[in-house]
Amino acid sequence: MKGALNDPALVADEYADESRLRRRAAAYTGAGTAADTRVPLVAAVVAARPARVLEVGCGWGELAEWLARDTGAEVVAIDTSPRMVELAVDRGVDARVADVQALPFEDGAFDVAVAAWMLYHVPDLDRGIAELARVLRPGGRLVAATNSLFHLQELRDLVGSGPSPSTFSRESGEEALAPYFAHVRREDVDGLLELADRAEVAAYVRASISMSPFAGNLPAVVAEPFVARRASSVFVAEKP
Repeated sequence: MKGALNDPALVADEYADESRLRRRAAAYTGAGTAADTRVPLVAAVVAARPARVLEVGCGWGELAEWLARDTGAEVVAIDTSPRMVELAVDRGVDARVADVQALPFEDGAFDVAVAAWMLYHVPDLDRGIAELARVLRPGGRLVAATNSLFHLQELRDLVGSGPSPSTFSRESGEEALAPYFAHVRREDVDGLLELADRAEVAAYVRASISMSPFAGNLPAVVAEPFVARRASSVFVAEKP
């Protein structure tokens, strides 16, 4: 559908620079809330004691850098956005432009693959998950983070955007992963996002991919501070 999160044209435009992504990131990294979803994600990677880790959809490389530091593993990162890869390389990350739907790696090349808030951007989700399974060794692990369809529901209600159009969510992730992985578990990381005033609310809505088309619906007066519930999840899937 037009404006879908997995529309390649929308994704290419959205990640041509990092400004809107940096504004959105606070809702799942937990800035100011002490509930950073990346903490259990990294812990799940560390627990696998990997020698080689692949991160797909690496953005500006902060998570890849964190994974390398905490695991001591070789971390390879990819993104479809040349700008994001440029930023990741600037951080010292081994990053390259590539597509999760056609990974340029041999079968079984990695111990762990990480997909943080990106699988809902993949046009052919099944193909992308199949590729992640392919490049994992037998017994390898996929760690994927995403949000609930009702993540930040209070903001969605405020502008009338409806539930998230995500194709890989808390609600659907296990079903999507099950055909390729023997065991799938989910850890929910919920919390709050507090926006100080209407200007902060407006800035966040404008930065959201799914809510920004409804920014004109924002009321003239909102509760200050405005509080919305965060609802993120980490999936840990084991390859047979």
